Amino acid sequence: MSRPIARVLTLLELLQSGGIRTRAELADRLDVDERTVRRYVDHLIDLDVPVESVRGRYGGYRLASGYRMPPLMLSDDEALAVLLGLVAGRRAGLAVATGTASETAAAKIRRVLPERLGRRLDAVLGSIAFTAPAGKPTSPETAVLLSIADAVSHHRPVSIRYTAVDGRRSQRTLHPYGLVAHSGRWYVTGADPAIGEDRTFRLDRIASARTLPGSFDPPDGLDPAERVLTGLATTPYRHEVTLRIQGTAEQIRTRLPASIAIVAESPPLISADPDTLHWPRVELRVERLDWLPAVLASLDLPFVIERPNELRDLVVALASRLTQSAHRRKQGFEGCGSWEERTEDGR
Repeated sequence: MSRPIARVLTLLELLQSGGIRTRAELADRLDVDERTVRRYVDHLIDLDVPVESVRGRYGGYRLASGYRMPPLMLSDDEALAVLLGLVAGRRAGLAVATGTASETAAAKIRRVLPERLGRRLDAVLGSIAFTAPAGKPTSPETAVLLSIADAVSHHRPVSIRYTAVDGRRSQRTLHPYGLVAHSGRWYVTGADPAIGEDRTFRLDRIASARTLPGSFDPPDGLDPAERVLTGLATTPYRHEVTLRIQGTAEQIRTRLPASIAIVAESPPLISADPDTLHWPRVELRVERLDWLPAVLASLDLPFVIERPNELRDLVVALASRLTQSAHRRKQGFEGCGSWEERTEDGR
């Protein structure tokens, strides 16, 4: 390929990445002067590629909005990044609509790749193993996701048809603050003006979303992800747990993330003993308590159980089992196979 043709294709690839590219930037990337850049742009226009000229101090060139560029031009790294992203998104349960869109998109990309690169990418995809199970199909409808995302971007209210976890259906107006992807599900958080409170909704339970006239002003310093995690942590469950754990919020979060527990930093206690300075309050709402003793033990931090009493009994029972295991001797397994055999078999 001659150098002028190669540079024209490189120019096309730079414009295809989006945004406005200044003449100086393009000249530097192509290693030519700005007059040559203009000539290359004319070549693209002659090929019916809609390159727009943007005037002004920060002007330059860009592709017309909505133009689909044939053929797809991807480097080895870009092709691998796209295909891995599609596979990981499908495994994490974040594929949009029915989930087939990611599969068909991956197939289309695979078809247009050179055979050499295609074989190498197939080898990568075929050798990947995931430690987490595939996410459940709880993906939102594409139209719902796009409508709410547009409303978030332009601060527009939306009307949604929602089905709650108990099957109740409702139509409500929402002032959406942001979209959040968490643990294989999509959420939208915002204000419900009918009740004057902030609410969080799962997108896969929204049947339709319609943008309404008007606009709203979102709160300053808003963090949609934090609001969603706090909402999940405060959802009503069977047991309400309150603890005091001696440590920092960062240490506690290693085992009790924001989606499970609320950590309220307490002011340091006035004491000469440095071991009594920080005991943040930790609150959880859970359906079952049996998993908590092991989590608390793995924190390896002193803690106090304020409620419920059932958790104290479970912690004592776990401590007793651990003590018995620590004092158990090899002789107790005689007649049941050698110690080495039991260890290797994992029994």
